[in-house]
Amino acid sequence: MTNGVDTRGIALEILLEITQKQEYSHIAIRNALDKVQYLPKQERAFINRIVEGTIEYMLRIDYILNQYSNVKVTKMKPVIRNILRSSVYQLLFMDSVPDSAACNEAVKLAQKKGFYSLKGFVNGVLRTISREKESIRYPERETNLSEYLSIYYSMPLWMIERWLGEYGVEVTEKMLKDSLADRPTTIRCQLYRMDPELTVDSLRRQGAHLEPAPYLPYAWYLSEYSHLAGLKSFVMGRFVVQDVSSMLVAEAAAPKKGDYVIDLCSAPGGKSLHVADKMEGYGHVDARDLTEYKVDLIRENIHRTGAINIEANQKDATVLDKDSIEKADIVLADVPCSGLGVIGKKTDIKYRIDPEKIKELVVLQRQILHNAAAYVKPGGTLIYSTCTITREENIENVRWFLENYPYELESLDPYLCEELHSETTKEGYLQLLPGVHKTDGFFLARLVKKNVEVTP
Repeated sequence: MTNGVDTRGIALEILLEITQKQEYSHIAIRNALDKVQYLPKQERAFINRIVEGTIEYMLRIDYILNQYSNVKVTKMKPVIRNILRSSVYQLLFMDSVPDSAACNEAVKLAQKKGFYSLKGFVNGVLRTISREKESIRYPERETNLSEYLSIYYSMPLWMIERWLGEYGVEVTEKMLKDSLADRPTTIRCQLYRMDPELTVDSLRRQGAHLEPAPYLPYAWYLSEYSHLAGLKSFVMGRFVVQDVSSMLVAEAAAPKKGDYVIDLCSAPGGKSLHVADKMEGYGHVDARDLTEYKVDLIRENIHRTGAINIEANQKDATVLDKDSIEKADIVLADVPCSGLGVIGKKTDIKYRIDPEKIKELVVLQRQILHNAAAYVKPGGTLIYSTCTITREENIENVRWFLENYPYELESLDPYLCEELHSETTKEGYLQLLPGVHKTDGFFLARLVKKNVEVTP
């Protein structure tokens, strides 16, 4: 606690925002930490870790609590439930926190929130788990692999069963381990009018740690910094926070100086800015998104980076824009998706998605693809991408598209490093899997429009 600020209390309020008000975890964390920028970096990191870790391991934590509490988790009062969850996370996964401190602070927090009558319950449950944490029993791996993986890695059972069927045990467990792994921030150094080495040197002089990221020479892992807005290189627009998988979209698009590019679902603008940077100030990028809030995010990044060949516009990708028909050299369709490739960064996604929602998303994705098909000039390029790993949102959408529109896949190999080459990249698409590749889970396909007219 610093200057009277209760870090565990802040973490509890964030958890309640996520679990009770259904706020997205990354948004709830960002909004809360923005209000306490005066706290030392270590204490803000402590808050962040408790929240993210509790959400990441929530299924496993609830399974444990149900073994040691007479009151099932679903029957607990929300405040008590989340105090216990975050405290169990500290007991099991935070070696820097003494067990006694995790238990005592939980009791104090319960009292502070007005639950005096439940302090004995909170103390008893946590003290018992603390004593027996080395002997906690999980489902038997040998007799019920799916349930074991679901509980141990805190992933919904339906997802485990799907992945085992599609990818097998070894790949599934790699993806599960990756979803719980710590990861640094990935950045893309701007290249136009900027020397990336100067950007890296500047960041190191400011105390940040950088390591080269895989697959691309201008991608770096950034860590050991307080907050982005405190880094001069970020304020000056010398780099953009973006995963390597997302950077591959601009590489696959291969824009030329003077191209007209439409990015249909652009926010917060990383891919659009990357394309604009590759065109070195020439041509034009029309970065679109649905809401004013998202468009403002794009504009903020355009302003910060000083890009001159890009503008942000509010447009609905599901509504045909007749003025754009056959106008674009390149269209980027990075469509809304289930997000199952970025669970490691957006920890609550796994609890929000289900098979029915995936079916609904496929309908939306195909509507956007229908319109995207009309915007590309004959001979132009459409890049289809998602940050997920489901077949129906990825390769099945591409096959549907090829059956219904005058496009053909074109090899990605000329645009990707040799390490990523495979039979599918030769054909024209790439499925990246977390834990297998050194990126988020991601899909992209390069589609070229045949020289025939399209009736929208």
